[in-house]
Amino acid sequence: MDVLVIIPAYNEEGNIKRVVQNLIDHYPEYDYVIINDGSKDNTSKICHENHYNIVDLPVNLGLAGAFQTGMRYAYEKHYKYAIQFDADGQHRPEYIKPMLEKMEEGYDIVIASRFVTEKKPHSARMLGSRLISAAIRCTTGGKIKDPTSGMRMYGEKLIRELALSLNVGPEPDTVSYLIKQGAKYAEVQAAMDERIEGESYLNVGNSIKYMLHMLISIVIIQNFRKRSRLFR
Repeated sequence: MDVLVIIPAYNEEGNIKRVVQNLIDHYPEYDYVIINDGSKDNTSKICHENHYNIVDLPVNLGLAGAFQTGMRYAYEKHYKYAIQFDADGQHRPEYIKPMLEKMEEGYDIVIASRFVTEKKPHSARMLGSRLISAAIRCTTGGKIKDPTSGMRMYGEKLIRELALSLNVGPEPDTVSYLIKQGAKYAEVQAAMDERIEGESYLNVGNSIKYMLHMLISIVIIQNFRKRSRLFR
């Protein structure tokens, strides 16, 4: 198969079976791999009991480490496309097909965006998204309407880059960096669901820290990163 769905999971015992079983039952045309990021609950046990395809990390590496592990898996298994997919049930697999169709038009990154045809609401939660979009536009010229969407598909060149390079987390600053290096990107309209069980780490305090970190990284830190030769 050409497409690998990468599912980083940390303490997702309440969601993981529903998410993975939905893929297996209704979207068998896509391969998947669960990257269990040192979960302390029954995430790994549930996956092994159901014979899911899983890589167990011995310790918690954080989202960046789990994501890179998934990209390394995709690289070594020679997948043409890899998609980042949340284990909490927020991402909908029906959008993988339109993302793949867009990728096949010649893009390197395709983002499942909530705001291609829908207007971004004026709320405190969306203020950070607007600021990050503005920072990316000012530093790269790229216009990304939903920079914080975690559902992103990458092509072969970027699978290799993300698998083998250092400091490449699945965050807007990495997308900004890749665009600056010449990666072609697109967005497709998508809807996201709310998490059903468990709690997101992005409470109010962490959301503010995350926004500030992304802004500093995009505007300042990315200028000092080693330039990639991928698109030269």
